[in-house]
Amino acid sequence: MFILDLLAGVAAIYTLYLFFTRHRSRLPLPPGPKGLPLVGNLFCLPRSLEWEVYDRWSKELNTDVLHLDAAGTHIVVLGSYRAAMDLLERRSSIYSGRPRLPMVVELMGWDFNFGFMDYASPRRTHRRLMHDSFHPTAAKQFRPQELKSARNLVRRLLDDPSDIMGEFRQLSGEAILSSTYGLEVTSKDDKYIAIAKEGIDPVALALIPGTFLVDVIPALKYVPEWMPGASFKRKAKRWRQSALNVRDIPFEDAKREIVQGCSRPSFCAASLARVDPNMDIEQQEDDIKSTAGTLYAEHPAVLKKAHEEIDRVLKPGHLPDFDDEPSLPYVTAVVKESMRWSVTAPLALPHTCLAEDEYKGYRIPKGSIVLANAWAMLHDEKVYSDPFSFKPERFLTEDGCSFNKEVKDPSHATWGFGRRVCPGRYMAASSLWITVASLIAAFDFSKADQSEGSTYEYEPGILRIPHTFTCYIRPRSPAVEQFIRSTELYS
Repeated sequence: MFILDLLAGVAAIYTLYLFFTRHRSRLPLPPGPKGLPLVGNLFCLPRSLEWEVYDRWSKELNTDVLHLDAAGTHIVVLGSYRAAMDLLERRSSIYSGRPRLPMVVELMGWDFNFGFMDYASPRRTHRRLMHDSFHPTAAKQFRPQELKSARNLVRRLLDDPSDIMGEFRQLSGEAILSSTYGLEVTSKDDKYIAIAKEGIDPVALALIPGTFLVDVIPALKYVPEWMPGASFKRKAKRWRQSALNVRDIPFEDAKREIVQGCSRPSFCAASLARVDPNMDIEQQEDDIKSTAGTLYAEHPAVLKKAHEEIDRVLKPGHLPDFDDEPSLPYVTAVVKESMRWSVTAPLALPHTCLAEDEYKGYRIPKGSIVLANAWAMLHDEKVYSDPFSFKPERFLTEDGCSFNKEVKDPSHATWGFGRRVCPGRYMAASSLWITVASLIAAFDFSKADQSEGSTYEYEPGILRIPHTFTCYIRPRSPAVEQFIRSTELYS
């Protein structure tokens, strides 16, 4: 009797399973623009300002879950914080995967980058290495390098402000290379900066959905390079060597300095010191090398208020330190508003859905590429009033002395979601703060083009990087200039 009851129970469960799976398969896909037969929306996928196009489509269709069909590849764009939290956070067990990226990972050679790996080993090994050196407490060990990089930037701009973007690239490279490898960057033409730019720039382009047909039809990866239309294979071959240079060259140089006993504190030095001699040393070093390679990627009224706060807190002519951060809430609000107003990674890296899912009565197919439209979230008028205006005071209370807890911090969307949130965010945030605070304390800025309605142009790719631009930069006073040039500032 027990066996008959058990079989009846199994049959009932199986019947329910069939009912619900068949019912789910009949659910509609989320709203999306009309496509063509077979190819769907493949030929109307945006190639620039994708986040703005997706946001416009979402508003036209009155949805925060947008669906696109790229020749059978499902793309789901989440346009609100709530949708991103519901899926990428609360259902992270099935939304933490990465989609197959034939061009970037399989052809261009970025398979060592744990940001592109599925949420499983060896990625977990790499993430543990990151956590050991970059969790909130550990990340503070790199503040001396961040402070030095910010002050070096200030001195370089004092001497020659003509190439702002080049100086910012050196700042970024200097902070990352010092913290990751213990290597020193001496100029914006440094070989390590050139290696990083040559390796990473093509990735920013290749990650735009629809840029390369091989991402939609992976079998194309097997076509010979000489065939007509196979230029992507030739590009990938060239870019693959650039990717390997990013991973290998700085690591080998850092390892050489460590062996010679002349290295500085860094992620590589700390990680290599923890290598277990009883385990596969070569594999452990390869994990460290790959993780390190993953790491190695104007408003006058506002400025006036920031200057006033700086002058109240700091001694005349001095530059800020991390200890000054609690006393500079307006400067911190400027940093927050900069992250919100011009988010660097508007769509972040794509997730993939590992199982068939249902949300708001819609079907999310297994294998869907899922994009979180951080730009839309940070320009949502329901969350931020007048979202296209630059207003740091939105994050402060009326007296300007503390932060308004009712206004959502932009970090909710700038660093990613769920289990794929950026592990280096604490170091990045502190480096950004000390750089912005130092620039405000040191200089007066004004636009070179004083015409109204000046537009801002950006490089193509998934990262929102400004084109080269010019502006006037002047030291705020002789005392500031003297302090910047003082040797003790950089010791």
